[in-house]
Amino acid sequence: MTGDPGLQPERTRLAWRRTLLALTVVTALTVRQALGGGGVGAALAGAAVAGWAATLTSCWGRATGSGPVRTGSRTMPVVALAAAGAATLGALSVLTRLW
Repeated sequence: MTGDPGLQPERTRLAWRRTLLALTVVTALTVRQALGGGGVGAALAGAAVAGWAATLTSCWGRATGSGPVRTGSRTMPVVALAAAGAATLGALSVLTRLW
């Protein structure tokens, strides 16, 4: 049972937008929490912003439908790396607050 194949590009675009929105929120929360963290906080915030910027630049064409979708591109590895980085930053953030 499949949906209308004409809607697939729109669903894909919306999924990429949700991914970018979630990563933007995680980045903003990381930067906000790192404001008073000194050098370690600044490093975490810098890593979060760098991952966000790399993901944003590689996914923008897919999320907006404005650019060409390149097959075999580096989009998925960049998104996977950014997701793993966001999870690591979250874990570090929680662990540093516990001690």
